[in-house]
Amino acid sequence: MNRRQLLAASLAVAPLVLIARRAFAHHGWSSFDEARPIYIEGIVKSVKWQNPHAELVVTMSADARVPADLATRKMPAQSNRVDAAKILAAAVAPKRRGDWTLELSPMTRINEWKIPQPKVGDTVAAIGYTFKDEKGAAFSRLEYLLIGTQAYGLRSNPA
Repeated sequence: MNRRQLLAASLAVAPLVLIARRAFAHHGWSSFDEARPIYIEGIVKSVKWQNPHAELVVTMSADARVPADLATRKMPAQSNRVDAAKILAAAVAPKRRGDWTLELSPMTRINEWKIPQPKVGDTVAAIGYTFKDEKGAAFSRLEYLLIGTQAYGLRSNPA
């Protein structure tokens, strides 16, 4: 293959690679271990407040743990049935520490819940799901976001 053919082939394949990356980034939830909710609390390192999903990068400290009262906390009602008590009772701290990318809902739900945009340096907590056995990226799909004393449901709109 000469240089011209190689360049033409590269230009033809490049859009397919970009489409594949976007498709992976906007994934379904089936790859997440919903049998093991995790509790992440930490300092916001970066914020992407945009579609298709808002994202936070949160730095979790080495000594972070699940609060003793988490299972008794009241979570907001959502338009989809979500068993908050079961999720909270099963939540564990992940083995992995350091930076976690937290994927929130689409901006339409963020706006419906009136979730304030966290700022770099804020402390937030989240309950969500990651990959089975925490394999792969430190990535979590969130069920709830806690900012201060306010909890926000992210699976659906407010009930």
